Parts: sequence; C-alpha cells; structure tokens
Amino acid sequence: MPPVINLRQFLDILRRENELLVIDAEVDPCLEIAEIHRRVIAAGGPALLFTKVKGSTFPVVTNLFGTNRRLKLAFGHRPLDFVRNLVRLAEEIMPPTLGKLWQSRSIGLQALKVGLKNVSREDAPVLERMQQPARLSSLPMLTSWHSDGGAFVTLPLVYTEHPDGRGHNLGMYRIHRHDDTSTGVHWQIHKGGGYHYFEAEQRGQSLPMTLFIGGPPALMLAAIAPLPENIPELMLASLLQGSRLAMAADPRGGHRLVAEAEFAVKGIVPPKLRRPEGPFGDHYGYNSLTHDYPVFQTTHLYHRKDAIYPATVVGHPKQEDYFIGDFLQDLLSPIFPLALNGVRQLKTFGETGFHCLAAAKVYNRYPREAFAAGLRILGEGQLSLTKFLIITDGSLDIADFPKLWQHVLERVQWERDLFVFANVSQDTLDYTGPSVNKGSKAMLLGLGEQRRELPREFNGSLPPDCGPAKVFLPGTLVVQGESYAAKPKLGEMLANWPGLADWPVVVLVDSTAAATENLQEFLWTFFTRFEPAADIHASQQQVRRFHVGLTPPIVFDCRMKPWYTEVLEVDPATKALVDSKYDRIIPAQWR
Repeated sequence: MPPVINLRQFLDILRRENELLVIDAEVDPCLEIAEIHRRVIAAGGPALLFTKVKGSTFPVVTNLFGTNRRLKLAFGHRPLDFVRNLVRLAEEIMPPTLGKLWQSRSIGLQALKVGLKNVSREDAPVLERMQQPARLSSLPMLTSWHSDGGAFVTLPLVYTEHPDGRGHNLGMYRIHRHDDTSTGVHWQIHKGGGYHYFEAEQRGQSLPMTLFIGGPPALMLAAIAPLPENIPELMLASLLQGSRLAMAADPRGGHRLVAEAEFAVKGIVPPKLRRPEGPFGDHYGYNSLTHDYPVFQTTHLYHRKDAIYPATVVGHPKQEDYFIGDFLQDLLSPIFPLALNGVRQLKTFGETGFHCLAAAKVYNRYPREAFAAGLRILGEGQLSLTKFLIITDGSLDIADFPKLWQHVLERVQWERDLFVFANVSQDTLDYTGPSVNKGSKAMLLGLGEQRRELPREFNGSLPPDCGPAKVFLPGTLVVQGESYAAKPKLGEMLANWPGLADWPVVVLVDSTAAATENLQEFLWTFFTRFEPAADIHASQQQVRRFHVGLTPPIVFDCRMKPWYTEVLEVDPATKALVDSKYDRIIPAQWR
C-alpha cells in the first residue's frame, strides 16, 4: 500500500471503506463529543468526523484507530513484516556472506526509506496559517468527563530536544489548557520529555517545546510507542509511514516542523514554574487528581488552512488506546528477545491500563534464570513501572490470560516464587500506593512442571461479612465483601478462614457480579485495585533468608480503598443530552 502521509489521505481511505461517519449536527466539545465517541467505540463503530463544533471553526475527528481494521488500513502489514525481517537478519546474518546479504536486499531497500527529509515552506501545509499570539481557545479541545479540570489536548504530540543535543523526544503527554496562551504539561517521572525538562531546569534554562496536533497517522502512534530513550520516535514514524517524514523550517526559528501536521504550537517551558494541572479522567478508568506540573508558554501557532482537529477519549478500558497499544506491541514484540536477554515473549494488558499487569515467557535454563529476566523487564524504560509481572517458561501464548493464569497457579511455589518490591516508584496515574509516584510492585513466577490440580468448584464456607463467591478461573475464587472502610482487615480474615483453605487465590472485591461479568472486568477490577505491598495476604508468612514466603490461600484485596479516586462515570446531564439526539445522528447499527 502507498504511504499515508497526512490525516486527509487517511480520512479518504476511511470514507472509501465505510469506516468514517460524518456528523453535521452541532456538537459541543465540552462533554458531548466524548460521550458520543464512547458509545460508538463500545459498539465497534467507525471514526467520527464532527463538522460543526460549538465555539470553533475547526472540525473534530475521533476514533481514528478504534478497531484493528482501521489500524490495518492506516499501516498495512509492511511495518510489522519489516521489523520481523530485520530481527531475523540480526539473528542470522553472522557470519555475513554474499548469499545472506543478497537474500536480505529487500530489507536494505526498505531501510533507505526510513528517515527525515527537508521540504520548502511551499510544501509544508502546516505553515499555511499562523496565530501570533496563539489563541488556544480557538482549538476545539475536549472536556471528556464532568470531573475534568477543563479542556485538554487528548492526542498531543509533544516534541522536545535534549539541551545538549543528545536526541529528541516525541511523546503523548496530556495538555491542559490554562488560558489562550498557556497550558499544563503532564510530564510524568518516567517520560523522555520529562528528562529533557529536568536537564534544562537544572541549568536554570527554559526548554523549547513544540506541540503538534494531527498529521500523519504514523506520527500519532510513534508518540505513544514505549521506545527506549535512545531510539528516536521520528524514525519510528517514518518506519510506520513507509517513507521519509517531511520536515520544514520554522520561519521564526527553533524546532523544525512536521510539514503535514494539522497544528504546530511553539513556545517554551520555563524552569521552576508550576501550576495545578488536572483533574483528568485517565486511561485506568479512574479520575486522576490535581497536581502541580510545568507550564507551556506559547509564542505562536501554525495550522493548515483547512485544519482538522484529531482527538481521542480515555477512560474505563477498552478505549481507543487499547487498540493502539496492542498494535504497537505486535509491532515491537520481535525486538524484545534482542533487547532483553532471556525474554521470549512479552505482553502488557490494555484491559488494566497496560502498566498494572504484564507477562513474559522466558528461558529458565539454570536455576532462577527466569528471575533475572524479570529484573531486566522491570529495569527497562516504561516497563519499569509495571506493577504486577507474571513470569513463566511454559510453551503457551501468554497473551491468553486465562490459560496463562491457570498455568502459573498449577506451578507456583508460594513459599519462594512471589517477590514483592516495596518502597519503589509507581505510575503517576496509579493511586493504589501510599502517595503519588510511590508504591510497590510484584513478580510472580510459575516455572517447570505442573505441581497441582486446581479446584474448579467452591463447596466451602464464607465469613458472615462475605458473599456471594464465584469461581471465575480454575484456582481463583472471587469473593464479595463489605467495604474496605467498614472492614479494613477482611483480607487477613479471609486468608485464615478454614472454608477457603483449599483455594490457591482469592480475589476480594466489592461486587462479585461486576468483577466476573467478563474477562475484561475481571482483569480491570483485579489489577487496578490493589497494591502488592499492602493488599496481598496469606494464611501464613515465613521469613527465610530475607525472603517472605507465603502459605495459601493468597488473598488479593481488590476493594476500593477510601484514598482511591472515583471510577469514571457519565454525569446525568451529559447522558440526557446525548440521549436526546443520539438516534438522529448515529445509524442504527452503531447504537
């Protein structure tokens, strides 16, 4: 397929493939667009182009990548095939021979298409219009949830360069509009742009920043990809696109501009300046609170003369970011065995917001080699924020969680195979820990041959404060209990309850029915509502050689805690507004 070099080309493809719904009725970027988007994506519906947006002259497009099919329409199989072939070449090329080089010539030809190219101002549509000073209120930024602290850029492409010239970063860090000329920048502790700002701030310098919005589909995905710090995102964008990425000089100096971007906002982030940012309904499905973050002070804004504003909506998985994350995992998965010695397969689970749960299939050729592989994962880039990591050496597809979990529970030795690391950093958006950015993580090993049969029926008894109970997976009993506020020690009590003695794992929840509605809800409830160092209980604990060994049942207390932020829900007024017009603007098959 020919390269898709801008948003318009992609929208043309979506129109031809009946994957784009144009909505001409007036809609409000404050809450209304987001709720329409959520309903359509839940139905597996098309991308949405809103042509009449209240308060703005720019149309809004959402749900660009909300199905696997649309991702294939954007990128095809070429980038996935290229990465696989490149990895195979790295594994087989040594020692190099003329025959091997000739057989791999197609990879070299594709590699020649990867990179950047300079184009003139006339060939850079992003330079067609300019605002100086910027008028950020003219952009139809979305307010997605009634609890949000204002309007946000939800598909921001934030570009910075290291103050010493050691590379660039293109990341998706949420942007909270403060006023017409300034925004918050949600640089988290583990993000490349945050590292650049740290270096600049240590020197008392402002960090130049460019905020791109829209452009080639490849640019949007490259900004999300969990790349190591030394791999440039613009190169990944070029690889995904299948051609060199066009760049143009800014007539006013500073960073070069992505020529086919819809918008480019230029400015600086001063040192030692913070303003409250948030709250914001995030991709874990909960509300993230207000915290102080750096401030982006804009100088000017460029945009295409017919610019279209792309946006997305995050919240309770599965949302659009789930499909993007899975695509990027498929793309980058062949690289993991090269970059992480001993790792054969790696999977992060979008059902849990990605950072809450990961699994790896590894080699275990000598005693505890699997543990070493797990440490490599927990020390690598964004993977270092994984909260719960499952490790196995089995011959199975670890992306199939029910099979993985059963396989591990049949093999785990609880007295030696669960490692909890307390007092470490935790994802900024995960509020299960004692304070922001602080918490714990765990690694669970399930290695070797099967050691036990797992119970599949529950015939035991429950304490009076619990019930009902349901076996959701072999060896895993989901038990409803009173609220944590009323019974904070209930997890410990369950672990010592005689009627549960035969169960390897008990998941304590607020609602059994909600937690076991389907696999998605089980994973979300389980892994987003506990902190390893605080919420794992066992009938016995033994400290031997500085390791805490456990005796089943192992109880995971996954009830909502008083300090957790609230689950995201649509407010009644927005629901009523969208209900009143939904049947008129959305075809029957997507309702």
